[in-house]
Amino acid sequence: MANAPEILIVEDDPQIRRFLRATLAAEQFRYHEAVTAAEGIAQAQARQPDLVLLDLGLPDQDGLDVIRAIRRSSQVPIIVLSARGQEKDKIEALDAGADDYVSKPFAVGELLARVRAALRRSATIRDGAEGTTFRAGDIAVNLDARVVHVGNVEVHLTPIEFRLLEALVRHAGKVITQRQLLVEVWGPQHSEQGQYLRVYMTQLRRKLEADPARPRFLRTEPGVGYRLVVE
Repeated sequence: MANAPEILIVEDDPQIRRFLRATLAAEQFRYHEAVTAAEGIAQAQARQPDLVLLDLGLPDQDGLDVIRAIRRSSQVPIIVLSARGQEKDKIEALDAGADDYVSKPFAVGELLARVRAALRRSATIRDGAEGTTFRAGDIAVNLDARVVHVGNVEVHLTPIEFRLLEALVRHAGKVITQRQLLVEVWGPQHSEQGQYLRVYMTQLRRKLEADPARPRFLRTEPGVGYRLVVE
C-alpha cells in the first residue's frame, strides 16, 4: 500500500465520494478527498497526487477553474467525473487540460480502466520513455527513428500520417480533441477542418489495425476526438 498510486478525489457529493472510496480501496489505491474547488487546488499542490478525479459541479467554483489552476504547475493526470454529458462540456474540459472525461452515472470497470490508462501514460512520461519504442499490441512506433512496424512488417506512412500517429503516441491513453490534433498536425489555421482528420485517421487505421472497421487501438471518442488505447 505504501507504494500504491495516490489519488485525489475532488467531489462534493457524499454518496459519490463514498462509492469512490470503496472502489479505490478495493484496488489498493491510496486516496484523499476535497469537497470544494479551493480545497482541491490546495491539496493538489500540497500532496502532488498521482491522479486527480474531479467533479465539475463544485459549490464554490467551476471544475474547469480547478483544471486550469492545477495545469499552471503540474501535469498530473486529471479525469473529470461529471453529470454534464454534452459534447461541448467534454471538449471544454479536455481543452482546459483534463486527460479524460467520464460521464455520470459511470460503470466501475470503465472508470478503473481509465484510471489505469492515465497512470500508465504518466509513468511513461515520468520515466522518459517517450523517445524509445512505443508498443500497442502488434504496433511498434519508434519516434526517434520514425519507423513503424506491425508485427515484423515495416509500414510506410506519409509524413502527415506519421505526424498524426506521433501526436497520438505522445498523448497515448489520453483523449485528444479534434481541435488539438488539427493544431498539432496541420497548424492553427486548420483548427476547424475536421475532414482532414477523418481522412487521415481512416488511412492510419487501414495501415495499422487488424480490423479497420472495428479499431482496437485508434479509437474515436464520438463528437470529441480520438484516443490511442494503451493496454
